[in-house]
Amino acid sequence: MNQIVPALKRQSGVVAPQAQLEEQQQYLTFMLGGETFAIGILGIKEIIEYNGLTEVPMMPACIRGVINLRGAVVPVLDLAARFGKPASAVTKKTCIVIVEVESGEERHDMGVVVDAVNAVLEIPRSEIEPPPSFGAKIRSDFIEGMGKVAGKFVILLNVHQVLSTDELGALGQVAAQAEIA
Repeated sequence: MNQIVPALKRQSGVVAPQAQLEEQQQYLTFMLGGETFAIGILGIKEIIEYNGLTEVPMMPACIRGVINLRGAVVPVLDLAARFGKPASAVTKKTCIVIVEVESGEERHDMGVVVDAVNAVLEIPRSEIEPPPSFGAKIRSDFIEGMGKVAGKFVILLNVHQVLSTDELGALGQVAAQAEIA
């Protein structure tokens, strides 16, 4: 009998509560250069205050430096610089969002500098549009989608592309060669 009720609900178009949960995703929204961006919360480990940054020579321009996070060295990336804009100015609201990034079978923590953290929002899949094919101010492969929240768009970032350790490593090699030349 218990198996029949869920089957009838699926056939009648009534969505079960578990399916509703799968249809919504939670995102951390933040400000960067006056625009609202979001990252899925499943990859976010924590949000910390901006301080104690150590600069590292011969790094790509988008890498601000490293921090000591409970004994681990964590690189910190300036998203604005990664998007080809001037580096973010540090204010009282500036935060570092610690994100877990997968590289092959390994997992690494990486810090991301943002102007201010807004809130965690649930955005239904039905309110997410595909990334624009043109006209975006950042690379289209960095955009996972455009979430509609309160009549405005929030840029949902593709963390795997933005924080690609392979691409950032290649940028580091180019920066090192440029300093040697």
